[in-house]
Amino acid sequence: MALADAEPSSLVLRPAAPADIPELIRLEYACFDSDRLTARRFHHLITRGHAACLVLDGGTHLAGYILLLFRSGISLARLYSVAVDPRHQGRGLSRRLMTAGEEEARRRECAYIRLEVRPDNTPAIALYKKLGYREFGLFPDYYEDHTAALRMEKWISPAVHPPVTHVPYYAQNSEFTCGPAALMMAMKCIDPGLNLDRRLELRIWREANTVYMTSGHSGCSPPGLALAAWRRGFGVELFLNDDGPFFLDGVRSEDKKEVIRLVHEDFLAEIAETDIAIYFACLTVADLEKTFQSGSVPLVLISSYRIYREKFPHWVVITGFDSRFVFVHDPYVDVMEEKTVTDSYNLPILRHEFERMARYGKSQHQATLILQHRKETP
Repeated sequence: MALADAEPSSLVLRPAAPADIPELIRLEYACFDSDRLTARRFHHLITRGHAACLVLDGGTHLAGYILLLFRSGISLARLYSVAVDPRHQGRGLSRRLMTAGEEEARRRECAYIRLEVRPDNTPAIALYKKLGYREFGLFPDYYEDHTAALRMEKWISPAVHPPVTHVPYYAQNSEFTCGPAALMMAMKCIDPGLNLDRRLELRIWREANTVYMTSGHSGCSPPGLALAAWRRGFGVELFLNDDGPFFLDGVRSEDKKEVIRLVHEDFLAEIAETDIAIYFACLTVADLEKTFQSGSVPLVLISSYRIYREKFPHWVVITGFDSRFVFVHDPYVDVMEEKTVTDSYNLPILRHEFERMARYGKSQHQATLILQHRKETP
């Protein structure tokens, strides 16, 4: 039976295997004029990538496929690609693949599926909208021909609806400025007139960094970020699990350790002359939720290992809560792994997972910075 004559019900839906790669490449060339996946990329995603590739098998040929990407620790699926052989189009196979992709995402406890699509791909956009996807942004200069991408998402969690975030998004421009970028998002939420740019990002980093880290450029300590926010007119509360300096783990040089200690002590001495409140206590997810509901915006230090499988401290800003998830903006967009802002914006993290990741290093450091309007003194 020729592929074009095969009944849709006879097509077998199954996970892709390396042996399918020649057929997947054929579908790429049959369905797309540019931005095609390579055989090497398919092989990586099928065998080692944090992904799911499902195919519709017609026996001798594949009728279509769907490819979803996932992230460790994040309850988000990204629809990377879906393709149906032109000889099979108009038979409801795109819908069947999309439904199968949603089932796979739910199986992995995802809250959202997100995707990018060309604004001129009206048939795909119409299908996505019929399936319940909504537009939530535009990604400029996304495709090889510099066309923008329309960003769409669908809430697939059993909860009735997702929380709406009022925290604007800002991506860090340097690998060492997650703290300033997270702080800038929180400041912009409280003061919408604030202008966010790279100059401010680097200025905050210069003010708040610890001079040394285990490697690379220095990171921003909790007291340093608290001071940077206070100097700009914001009310600040700082919660730490101890009063010692952060980021000493992995620093071998005693001279460098001493510098970090001196910087930390200097930050604390400056804070003592302000109205910044420091509490040596750990906040639970329930505590953070109450703080957020009161109108404050929390920044939390996490270990990146549970997301990126690399051991470095990382700052995120909380954007919302529901009964199952904590939502955050991650300022880091891993372009080397083909990530986009879609993969870093308003990310759902299971509450118990967030509790585990909100600590860093062998010392299990915990730090939360609470930003709010500064109270006027009488």
